[in-house]
Amino acid sequence: MRIAGVSGLGIMGGVVTTLGAALAGGQVPAGRDFVVRDFHFASGETLPELRLHYRTFGAMRRNGAGQVTNAVLIMHGTGGSGTQFIRPEFSGELFGPGQLLDTARYFVILPDDIGHGGSSKPSNGMKARFPHYGYTDMVAAEHQLVTDGLHVDHLRLVMGTSMGCMHSWMWGERYPTFMDGLVPLACVPTQIAGRNRIWRDMAMNDIRDDPAWDSGNYQTQPAGLAAASRMLLMVGSNPVQYLKAAPTRDAADSLEATRTRAMVASEDANDLLYQLAASRDYDPSAQLEQVLAPVLAINSADDVINPPELGLMERFIPRVAHVRYVLIPLSDATRGHGTHTIAAVWKSYLEAFMASLPPR
Repeated sequence: MRIAGVSGLGIMGGVVTTLGAALAGGQVPAGRDFVVRDFHFASGETLPELRLHYRTFGAMRRNGAGQVTNAVLIMHGTGGSGTQFIRPEFSGELFGPGQLLDTARYFVILPDDIGHGGSSKPSNGMKARFPHYGYTDMVAAEHQLVTDGLHVDHLRLVMGTSMGCMHSWMWGERYPTFMDGLVPLACVPTQIAGRNRIWRDMAMNDIRDDPAWDSGNYQTQPAGLAAASRMLLMVGSNPVQYLKAAPTRDAADSLEATRTRAMVASEDANDLLYQLAASRDYDPSAQLEQVLAPVLAINSADDVINPPELGLMERFIPRVAHVRYVLIPLSDATRGHGTHTIAAVWKSYLEAFMASLPPR
């Protein structure tokens, strides 16, 4: 998930640029679009053209057999986009010269998923007539972008945060030999249930129950969008950091109002409704034995969305063949669920994991 205050045509193509150009003055490089013709959704719906927006850094390298050796796919969270990773707390820690994913060595792919960023989404004009996509559709589209759009036949790493974390588990099951390693950040490998499902239902109902939503046919954003946004602010928060940012009653009131306004200004009610609903088909728990690639799974102890006291990771990861699970303790550096994008907190574990992978 993108946390406010923390983060997120042609047949093929890519943007090859330097990290310095990407970050200079806060500028984000222009992306490219890959169009999938006649995309079929699991719901039975179709789109004549599904546009997938993406950015890349670096250049592809191939071995003597012609196989790509240095591609890294990084997938964003609910409500975010690939641009959430082009920020100092992520790219500034990983993409620069000599860093773990130095773009002089790696070909980094940052897609905008279906319903997000510059990719096809309800707010483009179809509103509630847009196909009802799920995570299965999103992962299939990611794979099609990587293989058909960018002609990448192998990935060094598949990484993802929050929703992208869940997609990483699905990649490991659906394409078990396609990657050397999996790095899911801030999720658990089982269906969304309990409070995690309930708060999503609450946010979706905030939108649907607003008469101004008008079955998705509104002309101005319904007030239910603000209510749903407040729910996301709460579940993505860290109480220690919020108290630092808002140490008084009046400061807390101001912080809530400011962040809610910022979220509403950048979001669309139908887009958010679809984004939250998309998780309904997520459940990799039945096929974890099919994950063959080594896995580095990282969660944080102060994550309200994936609280460690549920014991879900301990229940499911023993069924994964090659896995290391890291639980980041609460500290001044953690940001609740948003810790997934603060690379300084967990990059030492990524460094050890990458060193353990066989050379290509």
